[in-house]
Amino acid sequence: MTIRNARFLVGVFLLCLGACASPPQMRTLLGSPPVALPKHVELTEVPFFAQEAYQCGPASLAMSLNAAGISATPEMLKPELYLPNQHGSLQVEMLSATRRHGAIAYQLAPSLSDLLREIAARTPVVVLQNMAFSWYPVWHYSVVIGYDLDRAEIILRSGLEPRQILPMRTFEYTWARSGYWAMVTLPLGKIPEVAEEKSYISAINALEKISDTGNAQIAYGAALNRWPKNLTAQIGLGNIAYRLHDLDQAEQAFRSATIDHPDSVAAFNNLAQVLSDQLRYEEALGVAQQAVSLGGALAPIAQETLVEIENRMKK
Repeated sequence: MTIRNARFLVGVFLLCLGACASPPQMRTLLGSPPVALPKHVELTEVPFFAQEAYQCGPASLAMSLNAAGISATPEMLKPELYLPNQHGSLQVEMLSATRRHGAIAYQLAPSLSDLLREIAARTPVVVLQNMAFSWYPVWHYSVVIGYDLDRAEIILRSGLEPRQILPMRTFEYTWARSGYWAMVTLPLGKIPEVAEEKSYISAINALEKISDTGNAQIAYGAALNRWPKNLTAQIGLGNIAYRLHDLDQAEQAFRSATIDHPDSVAAFNNLAQVLSDQLRYEEALGVAQQAVSLGGALAPIAQETLVEIENRMKK
């Protein structure tokens, strides 16, 4: 099939979509929009990079990163994202590349309402669309920068168009073919408007594995401002402080975790280790004994910590 024929196919498909009944999420949203959702939003400040053939992934991510305050170009991102045998970029690579550049990559729930709420919160959203058929997919990344509820329209940076306007029904049909896949790229201290606690903490865990330790530290701190008693964030922040030899901050994080989660073996075990490293053996011994008494899968590790503290006290 020639490129011209492929484009004609896409055009016919979009025309067919325009004649179809409204997709379910659009009907629900327009019938009962969230009370706080503005009628019209457009993020005109989001930069535009033209998406040349097969380069929609690097171009979309470059726009998203720049909007988050991180300088990037499609040419810079191409070696990280473009897979020649796939003629494009996989979703997992889009998420990983974002984290390598020191930003939070958060995959949104498959929800049109959540997407619009992020736009209203001034965050552009990268989406994956199938611009053709399920049996002949033409995958395409674009960046949603706005919407108009009264006109039922979505505004995108897409392909060679810095301001593409699609009927909301057409957009949803093309987006639904990807399982409503969408992601946002955010500065470390900013949390998505629609973030779910467990999913966001998982995003920080993924960032911590491939990015600078300080980036995860900032992100965990921001998470604790939103969810002050999140155990994973408390432990994560304490572990990073410990690796950075900041025992005071590590102690504070682990102690908060033991107060908020008195059944957490990890919190008590880690606090005992920090107290021991500060030569506060008597206090460390009591905390280690508490960790062991809680039992569970981590009990053997807690027992090792207890024995180590006892040996230190004998010297």
